[in-house]
Amino acid sequence: MNNESELESLLAYCQADGRVCPLPNIWNNLWKLIKRTTGKEDIPAPLILAAWYDTPILPKMLRLREHVEIAYENGAFDQVKTFLMSLEEGDWYHLTDD
Repeated sequence: MNNESELESLLAYCQADGRVCPLPNIWNNLWKLIKRTTGKEDIPAPLILAAWYDTPILPKMLRLREHVEIAYENGAFDQVKTFLMSLEEGDWYHLTDD
């Protein structure tokens, strides 16, 4: 298992430069990756589709955090870290968007 400082480092990266969460299609792909890699089906869905427009920024940030923590706790951290770190800046939703 990875150490907790790696988890905190990735969570900080996900909020650096005003990042909130990946854009909807990308976030959905991340969610599918976590489900597939962990074998868990009960992972909360990303806040996309209709929820994207109705959900404020903080709950989006918290849901992404929850996804990363689930990956960490269930052996999918390395895959999720690679996925998130490979995203272009334009693949993220930012505090300054909209």
